[in-house]
Amino acid sequence: NLENSGIVEEDAPVRKAYRYMTNRLSQFNYAEAIKTNLPIGSGLIESRHKHVLQARMKIPGASWNRAKAEAFVCTRSSRANGQWNIYWEKKAA
Repeated sequence: NLENSGIVEEDAPVRKAYRYMTNRLSQFNYAEAIKTNLPIGSGLIESRHKHVLQARMKIPGASWNRAKAEAFVCTRSSRANGQWNIYWEKKAA
């Protein structure tokens, strides 16, 4: 059951999750993902997140504001995905 419509959005996680999923139904085509050999499940993503981002962001004494954290995520993700040069070419443009 979804939360009452009188509840503000910030306090309605089920409603937000439902809307997120119904707006992305085409992305839940598991048969197509299996056929094209794509991973299914969050294990691979969570593992990469831990390796690429958390290990560096959680070092003792680290302090992050939102802008620096977002820039860090972009650069680390670009490097991990083999898109390091593409990222910097876009930044220079």
